[in-house]
Amino acid sequence: MSKRASRQPANAELIALSQQMEQDLSSIRRALRKPLEAEVAGGELTAPQMAVMHFVVSHPGISLKDLSRKVSLAHSTVSGIVDRLEKRGMILRRPDQADGRTSCIHPSAEVEDFVRNKIPILASRPLKAALERATIEERAAIGSALRRLRELLENA
Repeated sequence: MSKRASRQPANAELIALSQQMEQDLSSIRRALRKPLEAEVAGGELTAPQMAVMHFVVSHPGISLKDLSRKVSLAHSTVSGIVDRLEKRGMILRRPDQADGRTSCIHPSAEVEDFVRNKIPILASRPLKAALERATIEERAAIGSALRRLRELLENA
């Protein structure tokens, strides 16, 4: 048997394994997002609105122009999002201290608390619950395997 022929099944097996792992990772990502998506849906927020709120919390006082560039959406789209969030009391516009003709965008205290405190709890809840059902040995094996996979992907 040639080297090439002996590698073929291994390559086919690796392809099948990588496809299965991608499906598993996609399912894991969906499961981890469920509580946050439910909370966002309950608040009648869209993904772009969440992106804007996230960015405004981490960069309070940002200009509309800079915000639209950072979230990779058209200026008019971000302007509309900010208008809607402002009407709901989630975003505040304040005059720019350096240039009174423009305004700076700030999160409300409620939004800041939600993004900084509630989102991390919602995001970690499914993983914490799953790990509680695992044995100590399974937790160690999962952690070790994930760290190794991350290393392999980072060094690719």
